[in-house]
Amino acid sequence: MLVPLALVAFWPSPVDQLVSGQLTAVLHILHVRGVPGWFNYKFIEAAANVVLFVPVGLVSRLAFPEKRWWQIGAFGLLVSGCIELGQLLFLHQRFASPSDIVTNTSGAVIGGLLAALAAQTQKRPAAFRQRASKKQ
Repeated sequence: MLVPLALVAFWPSPVDQLVSGQLTAVLHILHVRGVPGWFNYKFIEAAANVVLFVPVGLVSRLAFPEKRWWQIGAFGLLVSGCIELGQLLFLHQRFASPSDIVTNTSGAVIGGLLAALAAQTQKRPAAFRQRASKKQ
């Protein structure tokens, strides 16, 4: 999980640079066909940042099940802040952005909540089976 995250975060040039022209063309076609204007490059970039950090939250929650959602979020904030600081200081073709920190942190929180939900779902069938066996 850390290797792909580090590659995306510290790639010397923007990771979407090679596909930005194609993405613009696809978005234009979608908009002509009726897709709303808010579904634009900025939206896709924000969604990609969220998705990029969902595994951070998932793995963090699985590794430390006693942590609460906001602690997982704080960890995501710390990791994202370090990435953005590294981009600002060392990668002059990349752009450090406060909105990236917000979307990355949101992804970590979502991942942590998904892991908590999955753990809760795993507990429910066992409790249900115990109640069912007691009734018989």
